[in-house]
Amino acid sequence: MGSSSMWMTLLLPALLAVAMSAEALTVRPGCVDRCGNVSIPYPFGIGKDCFRGDGFEISCGKDSVPLLLGTGQNMDMRVLNLSLSPYPVVRVMLPVAWKCFNSAGNTSSSVEAVIYLKPDGVHRISRDHNELVVLGCNTLGLLASGPPGNQLYTACLAFANDPSNLQDGACWGVGCCSVDLPMGLTNNIVVMGSASETKLDGCPCDYAFIVDKGYYKFQKADLTMNGSQTSMPLSLDWAIRDNGSLPWTCADAATRPGFACKSVHSECVNSNNGPGYTCNCTKGYEGNAYVDNGCTDIDECARPEDYSCHGTCENINGHYKCECRTGYDSKDAYTQSCNPKFPLPAQISIGVIGGILLLAFLSFIIIIRKERRMRHELYRRNGGPILEKASIIKLFKKEDLTPILKPSNIIGKGGFGEVYKGLIDGVWVAVKKPISGNQMESNQFANEVIIQSKVIHKNIVRLIGCCLEVDTPMLVYEFISQGSMDDILHGGAKKPLGLDARINIAAASAHGLAYMHSQANTVILHGDVKPANILLDENFMPKISDFGISRLIARDNEHAALVIGDMTYMDPVYMQSGLLTEKSDVYSFGVVILELISRKRASRPGNSSLVNRFLENHKKGKKSTELFDMEIAEGAEDLLHSLTELAIKCLDLEVDQRPTMSEVAEQLVALTRSHQV
Repeated sequence: MGSSSMWMTLLLPALLAVAMSAEALTVRPGCVDRCGNVSIPYPFGIGKDCFRGDGFEISCGKDSVPLLLGTGQNMDMRVLNLSLSPYPVVRVMLPVAWKCFNSAGNTSSSVEAVIYLKPDGVHRISRDHNELVVLGCNTLGLLASGPPGNQLYTACLAFANDPSNLQDGACWGVGCCSVDLPMGLTNNIVVMGSASETKLDGCPCDYAFIVDKGYYKFQKADLTMNGSQTSMPLSLDWAIRDNGSLPWTCADAATRPGFACKSVHSECVNSNNGPGYTCNCTKGYEGNAYVDNGCTDIDECARPEDYSCHGTCENINGHYKCECRTGYDSKDAYTQSCNPKFPLPAQISIGVIGGILLLAFLSFIIIIRKERRMRHELYRRNGGPILEKASIIKLFKKEDLTPILKPSNIIGKGGFGEVYKGLIDGVWVAVKKPISGNQMESNQFANEVIIQSKVIHKNIVRLIGCCLEVDTPMLVYEFISQGSMDDILHGGAKKPLGLDARINIAAASAHGLAYMHSQANTVILHGDVKPANILLDENFMPKISDFGISRLIARDNEHAALVIGDMTYMDPVYMQSGLLTEKSDVYSFGVVILELISRKRASRPGNSSLVNRFLENHKKGKKSTELFDMEIAEGAEDLLHSLTELAIKCLDLEVDQRPTMSEVAEQLVALTRSHQV
């Protein structure tokens, strides 16, 4: 409407030329065939005896502007295009309905757009080609159709609280709305009503109009035209109705005088918008079906872009032949290429090549079957049948995890192998791929996996599943976003970690280990407790990981096992005796507490180790204040000394003097509460 992008030059003739390109536009002898740039084919016409009847008369007005007469309108309609087939449409220009408001919110001026077509006449407003568009803020546009007292309404509401939020090109109900039209529209009036008594400053006027679908593109500037009256193009369906004197369908009209389909190669088509019919040229012909001999044969061979032929083309009446030339063949030359007929040497060559391809295919099948057998054997050897019966853990196929096992997805490496991060069914997971060759007896592995899968605790990393179709089974765990406590304390980019957070990490980790020792159905000894095996989620909630290397020991079995863990955190008593107990994990956890409060790495056993420095101070009765992390030391010396005393108890070389993990957890909770008071 008001914007330059909207008011482009009205309708280039080519806008409907696609629909008219196949027509040989013809008129009655002695009649004019165009007005300005608009072609005027019969049954439309200019002048006496040049058009069929009411509704088809065209007046070539001032400046060669064609006008449609006899529609029942009080005003003639400017014609933009005429089309006979396949869509019988007249495109015309009609005014826009608008209403403007003064500063008090009252109507200052308005125009109702009346479109009156004879109910029994040639034209109907096209449902397929048009839409009703309403512009404004809190504006209801109505399209009323039918005689007074028996009208049908089509409505559209354009709503906007703030004109600044409107978007160019968006006509979805905010400032602009559009809606399809019903069938059979003739006499109509476009009116508007406000959905609110309050008018916004950015919307001084409301607008409503019927317009060709896709023609109007909403612009925010269109809401500030201040009621300048304009017109919009819309399409009218037309058909032969002869003023409704008879129910003119093809079946009726073909037997009566005045049948409109005059050309030999024409066919009648019932109108899809009200009663009546139109005429088309039959397949293979084009032109004007409304005049004698108006439909002429199409030379398909002269139009290769429209009629395909991959061989030699020969035109015939109503169709064309397409055949391959001598020596060439095709299953369908109309749609498929013509290829040389193969001589014997070519056939032999193809046979040889085909044989090679067949052998390659058979070899591929053999390799695939061998791969499947090998996978099945690995699956069986790694305890698959036992895990199937358990039905408590997901068994992944190798191809499920292959997309994750890329170098770019590695998030950790160690003596055990590699850890990869990836998505499975929309969930982030950590896939642990052990070093090949680290195998254990299948029943033992399956039993350990079953026990791990039953460990459900908020402070223990959850085992989701495993893949058995590889030499060394891969385990799939939940992914913990913040990484390990070792990364947080000692990583390249150290993260701030307050005292409350550290005590909570220690207490929650102790609860996880206590659950493994005394609350699970089977006693689980970790055997490698260290900061690197305590993972932290986005809320710094700790989760114990990597207890897969520990032996999962039944309560009534001997607690002897060979565990290879990090010597820095290993219980000296265990290293001497080879006897792994719950108190071995308690010792390792004592080292973890010292790292938490000092933010210093625990080195290998020796005179310079962190453990030795704390123990030496304890023996001398000296407090270890100089070892505390300065980030948390100020004002918290008493609490840190209490944590140090708890760690010293865990490090006692007299195993029986060490507290249990449940006792450690209780003391940490008590310290947490005392600190928060």
